[in-house]
Amino acid sequence: MSWQTELDELKRREAFAEMMGGADKIKRQKDGGRLTVRERIDGMLDPGSFHELGKVAGMAQYDGKNDLEHLTPSNFVFGRGRVNGRQVVIGGDDFTVRGGSADATIKEKHIKCEQMANELRLPLIRIIEGSGGGGSVKTIETTGRANVPGVSGWEWVVRNIGTVPRVSLGLGSVAGLGAAHQAAAHYSVMVKDISALFVAGPPVVKRLGQDLDKQQLGGWKIQLRAGAVDEAVDSEEEAFEMARRFLSYLPQNVYELPERIETSDKEERNDPSLMEAIPRDIRKVYKMRPIVESVVDQGSFFEMGKMYGRSIITGLARVDGWPVAVMASDPYHFGGGWTADACRKVERFVDMAQTFHLPMIYLVDCPGFLIGLESEKAGTIKEGTRAMAAIWQTTIPWCSIIVRNCFGVAGAAHQNGSRFNMRYAWPSGRWGSLPLEGGIEAAYRADIAEADDPAAKLAEIEERLEKLRSPFRSAETFWIEEIIDPRETRKYLVDFANTAAPLREVGPYLHGIRG
Repeated sequence: MSWQTELDELKRREAFAEMMGGADKIKRQKDGGRLTVRERIDGMLDPGSFHELGKVAGMAQYDGKNDLEHLTPSNFVFGRGRVNGRQVVIGGDDFTVRGGSADATIKEKHIKCEQMANELRLPLIRIIEGSGGGGSVKTIETTGRANVPGVSGWEWVVRNIGTVPRVSLGLGSVAGLGAAHQAAAHYSVMVKDISALFVAGPPVVKRLGQDLDKQQLGGWKIQLRAGAVDEAVDSEEEAFEMARRFLSYLPQNVYELPERIETSDKEERNDPSLMEAIPRDIRKVYKMRPIVESVVDQGSFFEMGKMYGRSIITGLARVDGWPVAVMASDPYHFGGGWTADACRKVERFVDMAQTFHLPMIYLVDCPGFLIGLESEKAGTIKEGTRAMAAIWQTTIPWCSIIVRNCFGVAGAAHQNGSRFNMRYAWPSGRWGSLPLEGGIEAAYRADIAEADDPAAKLAEIEERLEKLRSPFRSAETFWIEEIIDPRETRKYLVDFANTAAPLREVGPYLHGIRG
């Protein structure tokens, strides 16, 4: 006896699923410059690797004989596939079916997607458009009641954040629960001028008297500067490539270690330009990113969150083929001083590095926390102590290179002070409880006031203290372990990466209590 009839029925139902929301809705999606969910999944994964689950789940319509007339598929497509040969879980919202809202959602598919990633310990890629399976006011009418807010399966999202790399691609307008899914990621991407992200969209906030379009309310410039999203790109294809690059630095899960790749970059490569990278005039700024690019493997630096907390640069890189996390001060923004948002950026980045066992390299030029009224209003010291707590809770290998300033409490956070860390200084390094500039007048007010020539007296004190602040004086008392030739920085980092590699430990990171 053959079961061909049932297989034919299965193919018929699968055909309905592949029609998504229908030709008109697909055309509307494409006219808006956006791919369909199935095109997105195919574009993200290695060709032919997608294995879908729950394809024929949806809302069925039957005739009087109880035979299927039509099947509207659920607005969430998910399954397993491969990215650069590595297995991942992927799930995407289908905006052509009720705009991705709860009316067409089978919540069990969302839960199963997260659960599968967690229990198979596979990276998760969420492609988000619409409300991500969240609520709609129409739900009240279709169900006949209002529900007390709750998110079924959110516990799996929380577990995944501490277990597997979680990537979110916001490829259209994202609101409500979809916005929460996009924010709950280790790396998130938007598409410029097409994507938007908000808790509630323009029609809702208009009731508050704020008449804004999608880009004004939650466009990429808003969300990248707010730190809600890491990157914005020009096309969906570029978003897929950014996700691939991000995942290439990370392990499959916290029970594995990031893998080394072969590199042709030489350990002994010196960069003569580093000898003059730091100006002698402390009032002059310089570009930190070329320094970062110079000391890691060529072309390997992958920056994250460039438009947020801009006094600190964060990203992933490789050194002698080993994946590492990189932080670096950016003197072009507040002289490298830590603002409240920079502190939040540090905390999140350090936690990610600790979670996925990435050794940390920190190129330090931090004059301290940003000072002034606005800084106090932002609660900078509170955010700063949380960032410091994150650093002090790390167990990953850590290497700091003080390239210029390292002052105050924020300067103290250049390493985990409770553990052994590799630390080097360039001859341009300057450190202390606080910078001399601005502090001399307060500390020596009486001496300066009593002098016949106050300006000359101030210059005399400055010269005397500058000599005492020499990095060589610190080296005499072992307050700094080693002063190095800037041109040889890469050699020291290669040594660090190879020394750190066998010290990395697998397993989950149990977050401690922040300040």
